[in-house]
Amino acid sequence: MTFFSMTQPQYIRTVRLSAAYDLAVTWVFATPWTFAWIYGLLQGIATALALPGDFPPLNPAHMLMANLLGSVVIVWSLARWLQPSVQLGRLDALARGLFALWQIYAVTQGASAIILAFTAFEIVFGVLQMARVSHHAAKQP
Repeated sequence: MTFFSMTQPQYIRTVRLSAAYDLAVTWVFATPWTFAWIYGLLQGIATALALPGDFPPLNPAHMLMANLLGSVVIVWSLARWLQPSVQLGRLDALARGLFALWQIYAVTQGASAIILAFTAFEIVFGVLQMARVSHHAAKQP
């Protein structure tokens, strides 16, 4: 159920914006070298802000999961950037709901609260992509 609507061109721009955000944020997860760098950076920020939660030492399994996530999100983002549609926006909203759920779960299990900054974007883009889409432009008075 939605409480707001967008025209189809507005919705398509939103799908593209969410894809651009994902590309900007997750490309660093796609390789072992960039992920090690961002992991250390996020750990430093969380420590400086005295955020609750943990950043365990990285091991090969952590690195693999992060690299798989980054690789898949890059491909998914490119699909939404190159061929944005209402259907892809709806699927992305579902994926964002799942991401937000698992991020919140991880924080409740002791992961660093810095994850919640990402969760906020998941929720915002998820809600936007659940908007009702009007296929007709608003009539001019």
